[in-house]
Amino acid sequence: MNRPTIADLANAAGVSVSTVNRLLHGTGALRPQTADLILSAAQQIGFRSSGPLHERRRDNLPHRHLSFLMQQSHRPLCRIWAEALLGACARRTDAVIEPDVLFEDDPSPEAVAANLLKIGGSADAIAVISADHPLVGQAIDELRVKGVPVIAYVTDLSAARRAGFVGTDNWKAGRTAAWFISQTSGRPGKVFPLIGSNRYQFQDISDASFRSYMREHAPEFHVSETLLTHEAPKNAYAIVRRLIAEEPELRGIFVNGGGISGVLRAMRELAVEHCKIRIVCRDIGPETRKGLSEGLITASLCHPVDRMPEELIDVMLRMIERTDTRLIEQRIVPFEILTPESIWT
Repeated sequence: MNRPTIADLANAAGVSVSTVNRLLHGTGALRPQTADLILSAAQQIGFRSSGPLHERRRDNLPHRHLSFLMQQSHRPLCRIWAEALLGACARRTDAVIEPDVLFEDDPSPEAVAANLLKIGGSADAIAVISADHPLVGQAIDELRVKGVPVIAYVTDLSAARRAGFVGTDNWKAGRTAAWFISQTSGRPGKVFPLIGSNRYQFQDISDASFRSYMREHAPEFHVSETLLTHEAPKNAYAIVRRLIAEEPELRGIFVNGGGISGVLRAMRELAVEHCKIRIVCRDIGPETRKGLSEGLITASLCHPVDRMPEELIDVMLRMIERTDTRLIEQRIVPFEILTPESIWT
């Protein structure tokens, strides 16, 4: 039996011979769908150059340099997010992605803005986790003018020229946290929300909706003023130790940001009777998993580690092709709910 020819492959794929030749010899660009169609036909008919065709298919794909500006390299959660982003880039089949993950441990708006402008010189698109500030917005505006879209990740920004946002429904997250604490506390008392920064939108929105639920459905609980941890475990530890010493009616803590390891450290130092304090957080690092398995954490309302990066990269690739539009693309991904009975250790 004669080996299939290029003409046979073109006929099986329903394309012209010249189209097959463009893919085989790398002499022109093809749509990824067309290249996939030819590859599928090559496998079906046993075309002998299917190996080189796979290589040509990769060469034919768009090559993109995506940069991800993260914060707090010392936080295990941020490291988990970074690894998930790299994995999602490697799994893409519609583009060859060169990822670049950078950590900015100085959360000041000046540092974030400077980094954005610096990496914007080589990136095709940027995703950033940052507190909301006019300086960050100005940097995003400058990059948009240069054709570099910037997508807010995890927490949204008010920059008018940001290209998009990928995150969870933070209004629902706050109300869900309030539901867990009010429904599991057993008796009324005081509840204390903790946030890392007043300028992280996702924390601020969750804080507002937490209070909204409590006013509406659990008025018998007293919700205190929000306490600031500055995303530091040592600050969270000091706050919780003080609350335990000074607030005998303490019933719940909403850890709406960083610092869960400090909260858990304080809880582990308590007498058994204090373990009735309900804790809800938004983390899913190794400390949170341990706290859930120990029963110290009632629930974690976390960002899905697998789906969030996939959605982000999809938005980044789309916005690279749509630099002429003023539209802002928003992807809201359902948060995951983990409890001591559902956590996988």
